[in-house]
Amino acid sequence: MNTNIIDLKTVRLSQDGSAVIILDQTCLPESEVYVSLSSVEEVWDAIYRLKVRGAPAIGIAAAYGIYVCSRQITADTYEGFYNEFLRIKNYLASSRPTAVNLVAALNRMEKVVAVHPMKSVLEVIQLLRAESEAIRAEDAAACRKIGENGLSLLRPKMGILTHCNAGHLAVSEYGTALAPVYLGEERGYSFKVFADETRPLLQGARLTAYELQKAGVDVTLICDNMVSAVMRKGWVQAVVVGCDRVAANGDTANKIGTSGVAILARYYGIPFYVLGPTSTIDPNCPDGDSIVIEERNPEEITDMWYASRMAPEGVKAYNPAFDVTPHDLITAIITEKGIVYPPFRMQDL
Repeated sequence: MNTNIIDLKTVRLSQDGSAVIILDQTCLPESEVYVSLSSVEEVWDAIYRLKVRGAPAIGIAAAYGIYVCSRQITADTYEGFYNEFLRIKNYLASSRPTAVNLVAALNRMEKVVAVHPMKSVLEVIQLLRAESEAIRAEDAAACRKIGENGLSLLRPKMGILTHCNAGHLAVSEYGTALAPVYLGEERGYSFKVFADETRPLLQGARLTAYELQKAGVDVTLICDNMVSAVMRKGWVQAVVVGCDRVAANGDTANKIGTSGVAILARYYGIPFYVLGPTSTIDPNCPDGDSIVIEERNPEEITDMWYASRMAPEGVKAYNPAFDVTPHDLITAIITEKGIVYPPFRMQDL
């Protein structure tokens, strides 16, 4: 039986506001495990260890998390509360450096505190809850609009390739890159989706294949190095990917391997679309060279997923989490506000 994908709750606030409830994505696809996070350490760990992941979902989790933690601050004065709030904010911001949504959400939450110095601590905490819920609601609305805008560029029965997971699991509802796929499925477009496995963390295999299959979408899993083969066969008519940060010139950081897909798409004459909310655009970042790329533990390459180590002891390993796709390889950037074509003027959005 197919599932309405929005019934799967990736990140939410507990009814009493005392915890962030996340679907632990490190347990997928074997089991759907929900985890309750009530301390700043637990929220930080969940973001760092990819229990919650995807730029928009990280932002939502951080907003909910700092609200939950603000309830635990014992300071009686506004100044004492604000100082402890900033400590928590800076700690959560250190969990992952590349996705702009994390810091953007935390900055929004701080602004709530900063502009209400005359209110009581209790009133400020109530405003923080409202702001965190607004961040979540705005993301859901943005994803729906991204889906509508993206779907306008696609035709029924198209073969679509995606990389990593930019679906429902990465946001509040529907996804970014996969939002038009889900809307198309609801309207009988019958897309055929090819999902890269996305080494080394296998978000495509574990997450994208999982959620698309769960929703009844025709999905085929391929290894990352099979992209050229399926494109050569003519099975792919469009590439849709998400984004973790978009620079002012249109250069885009996304999961490692994305830039290689873009190069292949250009060679085979296939449109390459980047989909994401405007909150992912960083106007203060001039270009891709200015984006800080997170480097992760080499064990994710040498040991993870294997019953025993799969590489010789002592071998060097390089494990960047993201790469940058130059703007001149991108056909269009699709946001909730519209579709932007080269030359990219992100400041117009």
